[in-house]
Amino acid sequence: MKYVSTRGQAPVLDFEEAMLTGLARDGGLYVPQDIPRMSADEIAALAGVPYEEVAYRVMRPFVARSFSDDDFRAAISRAYAGFGHAARAPLVQMGPNHFLLELFHGPTLAFKDFAMQLIGQLFQTALARSNRRVTIVGATSGDTGSAAIEAFRGLGSVDVFILYPHGRVSEVQRRQMTTPDEANVHAVAVDGDFDDCQALVKAMFNDFAFRDRVGLAGVNSINWARVLAQVVYYFSSAVSLGAPHRPVSFTVPTGNFGDIFAGYIAKQMGLPIDRLVIATNQNDILHRCIAGGDYTKQGVRASISPSMDIEVSSNFERALFMAHDRDGSAVNGLMDELATSGGFRVSENAMTALRADYDSGMVDEAGTSATITRALATTGELLCPHSAVGVDVAERHLQSAPATPMITLATAHPAKFPDAVEAATGIRPPLPNRMSDLYERNERVVRIDNSLSAIETLIEERIAK
Repeated sequence: MKYVSTRGQAPVLDFEEAMLTGLARDGGLYVPQDIPRMSADEIAALAGVPYEEVAYRVMRPFVARSFSDDDFRAAISRAYAGFGHAARAPLVQMGPNHFLLELFHGPTLAFKDFAMQLIGQLFQTALARSNRRVTIVGATSGDTGSAAIEAFRGLGSVDVFILYPHGRVSEVQRRQMTTPDEANVHAVAVDGDFDDCQALVKAMFNDFAFRDRVGLAGVNSINWARVLAQVVYYFSSAVSLGAPHRPVSFTVPTGNFGDIFAGYIAKQMGLPIDRLVIATNQNDILHRCIAGGDYTKQGVRASISPSMDIEVSSNFERALFMAHDRDGSAVNGLMDELATSGGFRVSENAMTALRADYDSGMVDEAGTSATITRALATTGELLCPHSAVGVDVAERHLQSAPATPMITLATAHPAKFPDAVEAATGIRPPLPNRMSDLYERNERVVRIDNSLSAIETLIEERIAK
């Protein structure tokens, strides 16, 4: 299995190289050269199988010879051993033909744990056998950062620097990043928004001298391995509801597009997915694009669902690459236009291709709060604001397609956003017992200007110690 860049000018890599490289040297994102397909019988055989075995069968073709069968199985086993639910990703019924996929039972209470815990294990295996050391840099709107720190803390072959927008993550999200005391992890508060943090990470990858000097590696959703690990729960949940013998749809609250692009990969592998529904908050650039073909930035507005406060959705580049029939030059042109003029229009042919798989919807702040209130009253489920965005959009989609089961991805535990949940329900959700002392732990954080030179200097100083 080989991987190519969405911009068509970077070296073709195998899985391990693509995972350790992260962002391609031409600025693009790696995608599989070919997407393997599973037969209906192979998909049906996943019914009743433990999550770890589903993960092995779904991901193994993408990994090829980069890891042995034994090493890959062992990494998967270690990755999910610390999850707080035996099913790993359980389904809960919300209403007629509407199901919630709980993805918050990992160590940091968010869906990012499914990918990050596995990447941590795969990085450790790969680096140990090559005697390499890398510097991982990531940007986060809240959940990626804590999941990355949890996955890599204490590892001897890795230094981790996580950039997050100062004052724009929840207190729980911040403390999950700033309270680990291992010397190899570093929380960095940037004066700016998530798009600024993400731009700094991409700029570091494009500074090839710095990149090579510090051994830069990335674990944002720009990393293909992140997307791949998320493909698994599409299969496990769909099979639980009768796939491949009947189609299912998914609604995904998304900002950076990685989680829903994983659903697209699952569909290309043969999973009978009817619709992939993009759910956005008031930062609705993805919804506006699907509805009207225009991808133009209007400025990020802080919301009660901060992990979705994003305008430059990195993984949308992967979707555009597929919609343009893998034409890297076309994608390169769009990305240049985004960088220079703040937006672009998607061609009619590409929009037709996108709309063949994706629908979309948007929920404002009042609608998000109202959905949290309504869900508790009608189902007893306490939703985080991001999951509430998904549920609201899913309910509206179900009105026009009630016969197809809808699975909404619940991306975070409500206790990660206690202020928003309490305002909507009067209930302040408690943290799990294993995290009950989070507010008492000492914090360790560096605040820094939105400056490439400042962050590069900080990284080089820290890894030299």
